[in-house]
Amino acid sequence: MLASRLRPARTTGLLVSATAVAAGLISAAPATALTGTDAPATQLKSVVKLNIGDEANSRACTAALLDADWIITAASCFAATPGAQVPAGKPALKSVATLSDGTAVEVVDLAPRTDRDLVLGRLANSAGASLPWARIAPALPAAGTDLGTAGFGRTKTEWVPDKLHTGTFTLNASDTGTLTVTGKGTDVICKGDTGGPLFNGAGQLIGVNSRSWQGGCLGAPATETRTGAVSARADNLSQWTADVRSLTPGWKTEAVVQAGTSLYQGIRLADGSWTGFTDVQSKAGNVGGIRTATVAGINGDTHVVALGANGRIYHTIRKADGTWLNFGDVGAEAGVLPNVTQVSAVSTGTDIQVVAVSNGKVFHSLRRANGTWAPFGDVAAVSSPLSGVTSIATANTGGALQVVAVSGGKAYHTVRNTGGSWTVWGDVAGAAGATGPISSVAMAGSGSSAHVVIATDNGTRQYHAIRQDTGVWSPFRDLTAHLGNITVKSVGTAGFSHQVDVTFTTGDNRVVYTSWSNPARLFTTPVTVPTIAGIAATPLGSIALAPTL
Repeated sequence: MLASRLRPARTTGLLVSATAVAAGLISAAPATALTGTDAPATQLKSVVKLNIGDEANSRACTAALLDADWIITAASCFAATPGAQVPAGKPALKSVATLSDGTAVEVVDLAPRTDRDLVLGRLANSAGASLPWARIAPALPAAGTDLGTAGFGRTKTEWVPDKLHTGTFTLNASDTGTLTVTGKGTDVICKGDTGGPLFNGAGQLIGVNSRSWQGGCLGAPATETRTGAVSARADNLSQWTADVRSLTPGWKTEAVVQAGTSLYQGIRLADGSWTGFTDVQSKAGNVGGIRTATVAGINGDTHVVALGANGRIYHTIRKADGTWLNFGDVGAEAGVLPNVTQVSAVSTGTDIQVVAVSNGKVFHSLRRANGTWAPFGDVAAVSSPLSGVTSIATANTGGALQVVAVSGGKAYHTVRNTGGSWTVWGDVAGAAGATGPISSVAMAGSGSSAHVVIATDNGTRQYHAIRQDTGVWSPFRDLTAHLGNITVKSVGTAGFSHQVDVTFTTGDNRVVYTSWSNPARLFTTPVTVPTIAGIAATPLGSIALAPTL
């Protein structure tokens, strides 16, 4: 049986039906009760005990870890009065989460849903980094399915707030925001169990405990025998929870994907999940269509440099708080380049280095920290001649700008040193080995090394090489067997201290993700990024990645 020290639940008139819930016929008082078996010490490590308020005015609830920084629980745990709306921001009362490893950490920020009794709480530090995290279920089971739940609440005979209990419930009905369930046998949700996870047979999160009858719970009327309860749905909140969590400071992979004449932005979070993808022009202004784009990160800001359908280059910023600036015309400050076909960008400190391919030649500009742009300059004038360029990629290694350009199906490399001087273009094949004709290239810095990933032979083969800070290249490693039988349209990479994220857009209209890490020096098993809403039927084109904090 689960239990909590929330104010007593009002049980008069409780109807266990989705229709009644939707009509507001169920009391808004917290549901509180679980009287099942004790949870084994080695299981349910994602479940969290919550204490809200001081000793004189204290409440107890249950929650679950969503990642290192966030928990999910019932909003009613934090409400000033039963049924009151919980405001976003710092909790009104001091709130402490005790994790399964015994770590106690304060909840410093709340992100409530307004349509159901559910809230996300941000921890003061990433205390949950070493613990298992709850995963939100992709869909709701059918009515009649048995579900599990867990909580730190009362049982029938005692309240031991440090002991986790579990129970089994049958799913009766559902609507958009709520689930109604009934305890199996004598299992019931009690005070202290509010906010505890409701999960499916795979251990995935379906909802959080909200209200209950508490039949048989310690302290409940002896005449009360009903074991029904209401939970707030969580299975249909994957997108919302990801969006909230994406605003947490820390390493994330920003992605921009071009599809048709539109551009979409999404984020890969630390736990490997992805947010949805946002139409950039709906946020930063319509520039009449986008042909390709690149992305760079400075701290928590994401800089997007896009080539418009009109051939002009535009720039916008997605701020760390999720807001966007309007697109600005780069040519108005850096000069208009004719016949631009490709752009690539990377941050070096607080500057954004931008290279563009114009009439088959490489040009360079930078956006300074104060927002001004340097004029585009012909790289051939400061490096060596290179024409017929079809693809371009950039990376930052210790403040130096690394550039790889593809001409005649072959890769060439140059470096802009921190002092602003350029090396001559060098033939990558002479250092890393010959491949078939290159159709796409991406580059990322990881520490002092630059990683290059290419697609060749019309995208049917893929390779990876590393350029060390000494200038020595590793041989190109064939990734085709690892990635499987895919045809690559575009490659995107993002480098962290010891990791390189790699994505591909494919001929069968997928985004495929893998990553390389050191010291393992191996790639992870490739996975398909969840469907990008709204563009599934539009052929995907270019993709670009960048890390942000």
